[in-house]
Amino acid sequence: QGKFTLLRDTRTDGSFLVHHFLSFYLRAGCKVCFVALLQSFSHYNIVAQKLGVNLTAAKERGQLVFLEGLGSCLDVVFGKEELAEEQEAKQPHPLQFVRTTSSSSGTASDLRALLDFVRASLVPVDGDAWQGRVLLLDELGILLSLGAAPVAVLDFVHYCRVAVCSRLQGNIVVLVHSDEDSEDEENRLLVTSLCHHSDLILWAEGLATGFCKDVHGQLKIIRRTSLQPGGERDTQQLYQYKIQERNVTFFARGMSAAVL
Repeated sequence: QGKFTLLRDTRTDGSFLVHHFLSFYLRAGCKVCFVALLQSFSHYNIVAQKLGVNLTAAKERGQLVFLEGLGSCLDVVFGKEELAEEQEAKQPHPLQFVRTTSSSSGTASDLRALLDFVRASLVPVDGDAWQGRVLLLDELGILLSLGAAPVAVLDFVHYCRVAVCSRLQGNIVVLVHSDEDSEDEENRLLVTSLCHHSDLILWAEGLATGFCKDVHGQLKIIRRTSLQPGGERDTQQLYQYKIQERNVTFFARGMSAAVL
């Protein structure tokens, strides 16, 4: 409890880790706030059903609070003026900063509405019997593409850690894409800062030798023991993996069944 886990992928797709944590926490009876900026609800639901979890049922019983960023951004930017004003009068849309960015009002980096959405989604209520609180974000770099400044995104993550990890003793899991050869300084700053503050880093990387049908990539597991009182150097493990229909197979480097 109270941990921040960073999912990082380079030259590959690390979304299988998001699906794992989503199904894992729902099966464990946790209240989950899922800010999905990359895919639609139907996509996550189809994959979750293969893993034995029904996201629609989880939403109906109040266990899952789902924010679909794809549709929400379009609603905010191209929605009817009357509906937008009516919603602003009640409560700002979680992605309201997209609208202020397009209008050049000078408040493009304001992510407070998204932070308020997270807080409201995970705040305990009377009769709440959930085992824990979890914030899941897929994929954080999308906020940069939508116009948010790196400092604003890092501030948002900081206050989420205070609200979820510290006050509620819950967990945060964030996916961010990275490319070590990229010239995107904003994304590099975001990834570097997140790595510095994470308790656990799961770094999925594509193979340096290129595509292989039997080995889809390697996963580097970095446990930030240096952040703990009296902790020494961080520990690191490295595995290769193959993604299958309903699970993922892990093995030591060079120990794939196809190779042996």
